[in-house]
Amino acid sequence: QAFFCLLLCIPWGSSCPPSCQCTERAGAKAVLCSSQHLEEIPKDIPRDVVFLKLDANSITRIPNNAFRHLSHLEEIDLSRNAIEKIDRAAFRGVAAGLRSLDLSGNRIRSIPKEALLALNAKLRLANNPWHCECALQEVLWEARLDLDSVRDITCHTAPREEYVGKPLLQVLDAGANFCSVRQRTTDVAMFVTMFAWFAMVIVYVICYVRHNREDSCRHGDYLRSLPSGQAHAE
Repeated sequence: QAFFCLLLCIPWGSSCPPSCQCTERAGAKAVLCSSQHLEEIPKDIPRDVVFLKLDANSITRIPNNAFRHLSHLEEIDLSRNAIEKIDRAAFRGVAAGLRSLDLSGNRIRSIPKEALLALNAKLRLANNPWHCECALQEVLWEARLDLDSVRDITCHTAPREEYVGKPLLQVLDAGANFCSVRQRTTDVAMFVTMFAWFAMVIVYVICYVRHNREDSCRHGDYLRSLPSGQAHAE
């Protein structure tokens, strides 16, 4: 009877993942899963966790709703993994309360801005093979980046060769604007579409006029071929 009472008294979500250590830090629950060769985020993380360390593993992706059930979460350390893909809703459910998110030292080339701009957390994005583009530029300007790590956000690839290997902040300070490149591309596409539509209208008008002219000519030839009295009657 005492055993069953003990089971009922244990709160749901209080178990600890097998590869992790659950402890307390500053009076709050911390789950430490560093260097455990994890390839994905554990599914059985306690719901009342506040500090979550998943650094130095082999995690490759952060799927949608990966932390949604962890409503008390304030800090996530995902540094030094092999993360290549972050889904748009990866941090849904924890965006408001999250104070720190470390994604440094991964394999991230691009990231949907929606995944990060909704966060209030301080971000660390350094030492990733970034492709410098508009979404990354918007994250740099609008998200709460850790100031000490901003200079280590480097262009691994870029639309122009002279930007490769340079810190993104330096490239932007030099006057580059990756978002204006996208805008120009959009403008060109719109211009081409409008030109094609205008050309179709012109071709239609020309064909219509030519068709009417041919009909008039055929009718004139027909009238001229009739006897003069019958032609006047018509």
